[in-house]
Amino acid sequence: MSSVRRRVVGSLAGALGVAAAGGAITMARQQRSISRRAGEEVAFGSLHSAPITVVADDGVPLHVEIDEVDDARSLDLGGRLFKRVRGAAPHVTVVFVHGFCLNLDCWHFQRAAYRNLVRTVFYDQRSHGRSGRSDREHSTIEQLGLDLKAVIDAAAPDGPIVLVGHSMGGMSIVALLEQFPELIGDRVVGLGLISTTAGGLDVSRMLLPMLPARLSGPVTHRAVRTLHRGHRLVDNVRRLGRTVATVATDRYAFGGDVPAGYVVFVDEMLSATPFEVVADFFPHFSSLDKFHAVEALGAIPTSVICGTADKLTSIGHSRKLHDRVPDSRLLECDGAGHMVIFERHDLVNAELDQLITAATTGARSR
Repeated sequence: MSSVRRRVVGSLAGALGVAAAGGAITMARQQRSISRRAGEEVAFGSLHSAPITVVADDGVPLHVEIDEVDDARSLDLGGRLFKRVRGAAPHVTVVFVHGFCLNLDCWHFQRAAYRNLVRTVFYDQRSHGRSGRSDREHSTIEQLGLDLKAVIDAAAPDGPIVLVGHSMGGMSIVALLEQFPELIGDRVVGLGLISTTAGGLDVSRMLLPMLPARLSGPVTHRAVRTLHRGHRLVDNVRRLGRTVATVATDRYAFGGDVPAGYVVFVDEMLSATPFEVVADFFPHFSSLDKFHAVEALGAIPTSVICGTADKLTSIGHSRKLHDRVPDSRLLECDGAGHMVIFERHDLVNAELDQLITAATTGARSR
């Protein structure tokens, strides 16, 4: 039985109310023409709202954007069906946390899907995108958890929250909930952990899409001190070798053939991240060990999502998370790579529909 088939059977076997409400969210999205087709018609990097600045506890400014819900417009577009969805999920905020060397624009298809249906928050993690640069001392997974807490306090101070993290974003979420376990079930009512892990990562894999082929072998096996000292040289080579780097992005970020625009856009995000930032965070991936903390996540609905062809955080990490988080759901996307949020965005969004509904109604489907 394929992974997609396993997921569909799991949804149908769940509580009828959850399945119906999850389907209602999906249907509302389709009625508004913000579906897979419409998302691809919107230019990458064009979905934005008026930004706010949240200052982290060490003074780093974080770029945050909030997509509010226009209730009147939503009711017109969704009709009676959407009223049921809104009634099942009052005032919920979904906070999206992006991965390493990306920025908030990586959530393009998810932002298009939920815009004006669910209140959503997007932000650039420290040293990424439009946020301020961190010093090396604070370029840690633990600090990313504290940053997420600051974003929640400023952008979603009240009401239930669903956290959705991709790659390093998932690690940030785990760090947050390890530091503030009282949030679980109180403020945080659902989790989406996509292409991520809580430890045991082969850190050399994290660099592969960001380096020209002739650099990836020797650089990934040098000490972090060497990486940091040579960051300007690496950036220069990356700029000169864009074609080679784009091929590396295609190979390591995706599992199969995808539209060229996907590869170019992801490569632009990777290339915009200075290699000094890569070197600053690098040692903290190798020391990450938080699987002891994930069992507590079973208190709330949790969806674990990954592509079976992920070359960076392999499917084994997601399976281990699924095993360690009681009652979690696992969506395996056959043949998809690390950027499953692009490559299988229709399946990812359908799973998030189920997650948001389960989180805000208190019911679960398996």
